[in-house]
Amino acid sequence: MLRLIGILLVVWLAVTVLGAVVKGLFWLAVVGALFFVATAAIGYVKRNDQALPPGR
Repeated sequence: MLRLIGILLVVWLAVTVLGAVVKGLFWLAVVGALFFVATAAIGYVKRNDQALPPGR
């Protein structure tokens, strides 16, 4: 699961950079940044869920 989140973070970062570089695609940079932050938050929550085994 964390591998998928890592891949998604890289994809969203690439989309954000592409939107910032290409003129007229600023909206793509905004969408990429929003997805990046959302995926990072989900990854942070999932990382904390796996830190301790159940029952401890």
